[in-house]
Amino acid sequence: MKSGAILFLGILLGALAAGAGGHYWLETRGISLGGAALSSVAGDGGKNSARERKPLYYRNPMGLPDTSPTPKKDPMGMDYIPVFADEENEAAPTGNRIKISAEKVQKLGVRTAPAERRTLDRVVRAVGRVEPDERRLYAISPKFEGYVERLRVNVTGQPVGKGEPLFDVYSPELVSAQREYAIAAQGVDALQDADEQTRAGMRQLAESSLARLRNWDISNEQIRSLARSGAAKRTLTFRSPAAGVVTEKKALQGMRFMPGEMLYQIADLSSVWVIADVFEQDIGLVAAGAAARVRINAYPDRLFEGRVSYVYPTLNAATRTVPVRIELANPDLLLKPAMFAQVDLPAASRGAAITVPISAVIDSGTRQIVLVKLDEGRFEPREVRLGARGDDLAEVLEGVGEGEPVVVAANFLIDAESNLKAALGAFGTPGTSANAAPAGSRTAGAAGHRAEGTIDEIDAATGALAVTHGPVASLDWPGMTMEFKAANAALLRGLQPGDTIHFEFVERGQGEWVITAISKEAKAGQTEAAREHGGHAGH
Repeated sequence: MKSGAILFLGILLGALAAGAGGHYWLETRGISLGGAALSSVAGDGGKNSARERKPLYYRNPMGLPDTSPTPKKDPMGMDYIPVFADEENEAAPTGNRIKISAEKVQKLGVRTAPAERRTLDRVVRAVGRVEPDERRLYAISPKFEGYVERLRVNVTGQPVGKGEPLFDVYSPELVSAQREYAIAAQGVDALQDADEQTRAGMRQLAESSLARLRNWDISNEQIRSLARSGAAKRTLTFRSPAAGVVTEKKALQGMRFMPGEMLYQIADLSSVWVIADVFEQDIGLVAAGAAARVRINAYPDRLFEGRVSYVYPTLNAATRTVPVRIELANPDLLLKPAMFAQVDLPAASRGAAITVPISAVIDSGTRQIVLVKLDEGRFEPREVRLGARGDDLAEVLEGVGEGEPVVVAANFLIDAESNLKAALGAFGTPGTSANAAPAGSRTAGAAGHRAEGTIDEIDAATGALAVTHGPVASLDWPGMTMEFKAANAALLRGLQPGDTIHFEFVERGQGEWVITAISKEAKAGQTEAAREHGGHAGH
């Protein structure tokens, strides 16, 4: 019975090659044969039908936009396909159009959505970190040499108020300067009756001593006390210039310090900065004054709102990001320096535009393609030029009109079933011919390849399976063991190592082979019902 079926199939294929010309080529590429072609084979060998039906023209068997009024062959030696009057609508030269049977469209789960005119609201997302406001950092650095006599604030992180004592210092230079001022002040009072030149010299000496004390950050209160008493104090108390938190403390009891040495750093954290790293391609959407929303991992239920105060003029070459400064109020001191932040920067909309779902775009890296549904089972790949992108939508500047249905699901499966790559070849690329086969590809125009083999291993997590298969005539392959990937998880359902399978596969990328259909050969002893249930792994 099996040999009879094979013999019948051979006769049928011979009849197709002789009577229907390139229709056999179309059938092997997943494009269904017209009913007229089948009837010509089932009838009287196609001779009477050919006499009754006169071809209108002949079209290129590779789907290229090339026709001929008379029979001819293409450069590969393939016959041009006759087009009859009742087939013209279906078989007319379609350039890069794709046809898939309604049954396969249903199995693949193809879904479409219309290209619509919408207002594209975009949000630029970035990661950032909390940093102190640089304008609210204060360093306590004495301008003279001395010793730390006593610490009033002795731990890092301690909150301090404005004017609160931090530490007391002793300095011989300071004591000497106080005495000079006290003597000069007393001399001014004592020389009230002296001549003007003498009084002017004493006043100049007093002012010089006073300026020296002020340059050392001696407070006015301490200077007035010194002027009243006339007695120099052994120690001087340094006070906090602002309310905040001690972020650094280098002062130790009894230590000697030099002029300009920082002993304390105080940060006012009532307002902080968030420095967000915005990617280079998004920086044009961000401007100073824009609103910003910030989320901190430590407070997932809190949303902090601020504004962009500055876009830095430099770009980090390693990360291709530009720093953006956001100012946030922090009255409860919840935001702490070095915390990580998630930043949302709403971008202003440019008005309504034609948009498609991002899932509809097939991006090759050099161009973007969408599949437009023409009618049932017919699709046309179109190259589009995209504009702004939102979370789920992309603006289409050229290539698709408003209201046209585009495929938003099963794009890759349509690619596998109908050889989208070959169809896209009709677009052509600079410096190449539209009908040139890709380098290293032996079957540039084929929709897929068929083989029979045994499953060695299955990796359900990655959808990969190792198969020992027999020869593949369409690729001139001998039998071998190699790895394939399943187009979707449903294909692996019910399969296990050791199963004998018949499968179809395509080349998705260089050396990447993807199985698009699998049927499992029933094992001996299975019931008819088991064969019905387990004979197909599905699509």
